[in-house]
Amino acid sequence: MTKVNLVLAVICVAVAFGVISAQERTKREPMTFALDCAGGDCPLLKGAPQTSGMRGGSVKLKPGESVGWHSTSANEEALVILHGTGVANIEGHPDVPLAEKMLAYIPPATRHNVTNNGSQVLEYVWVVAPTAEAVK
Repeated sequence: MTKVNLVLAVICVAVAFGVISAQERTKREPMTFALDCAGGDCPLLKGAPQTSGMRGGSVKLKPGESVGWHSTSANEEALVILHGTGVANIEGHPDVPLAEKMLAYIPPATRHNVTNNGSQVLEYVWVVAPTAEAVK
């Protein structure tokens, strides 16, 4: 075997081990989280490397509080209402009433806000995931 072939073989083996090592680092494991957020927005899933891109958390809003206007950017978002009532203000659309045992979907590139307009704490879980277009 010539020196050049030997060097190429060593490089190929090193690259192969690097690829295998990188794949092992990106393996995802099942996780659980307690939804014991004291108040406000409490992120739980924080995206890569913890997940493949999904993020999520829980929110508790006192009556009259809101999370503030923000955008989903290239992500889509689901809100799962656990307790209380509120409203999702969605730019360019009518407000969406929120109540417990409800799921609300927010499309990609959508500015929105969630406000507690009830008399009890509004508690919900949010999950944000990249769209197929964002992953490409």
